[in-house]
Amino acid sequence: MTSAKQNPRFKRDMRIKPDAPRAEPEAKARPCAHPDCTEPGSYKVTRSRERLGEYIWLCLAHAREHNESWDFFRGMDEKDIESFRNDAVTGHRPTWPMGKRTARMQNPFGTFSFGDTYGDFKKDADSPAGPRRPERTLTRLQMQALDTLHLAHSATLIEIKARYKELVKRFHPDANGGDRGAEERLKQVIKAYGVLRASGLT
Repeated sequence: MTSAKQNPRFKRDMRIKPDAPRAEPEAKARPCAHPDCTEPGSYKVTRSRERLGEYIWLCLAHAREHNESWDFFRGMDEKDIESFRNDAVTGHRPTWPMGKRTARMQNPFGTFSFGDTYGDFKKDADSPAGPRRPERTLTRLQMQALDTLHLAHSATLIEIKARYKELVKRFHPDANGGDRGAEERLKQVIKAYGVLRASGLT
């Protein structure tokens, strides 16, 4: 039995002879920045306090000498050091008091304005909502009681109790030096509050 002829997949041999390894160029040694030093500068150090973004290259011995003698606050008095420490809290960036230089929405249409016909934007959306007015149907006696307390017919329970306490303190004989001239008015207030309380409004 004859073996089938092995045909290459792409009709030809795709093998490529690898290139010979290239010789890497020799890196030129950086000299030490210290004067009269012939050693290679392999270590990067900060140039000075005033030029923190600039670096110099030193050999190991001179880099160690530079770091041991490094004093960032050299030449600064106590006031300058304290000011630097305070500025470091904010990363030496400017700050402003709360509420100043706040971001404002830029209007791309210039001084364009619109009319708030329905009053939707009169109240600040971030302000807390007030007490919701109860929706109820009042009897004539209840309306008279609210009129006696000088309250609107839509007054809340909190407003009714607050007004009752206020009027009792105002018309009580002890608050008027024993004068009973306002005693009749006090009776009306107590009776009106009793009506509202009996009807479940307080």
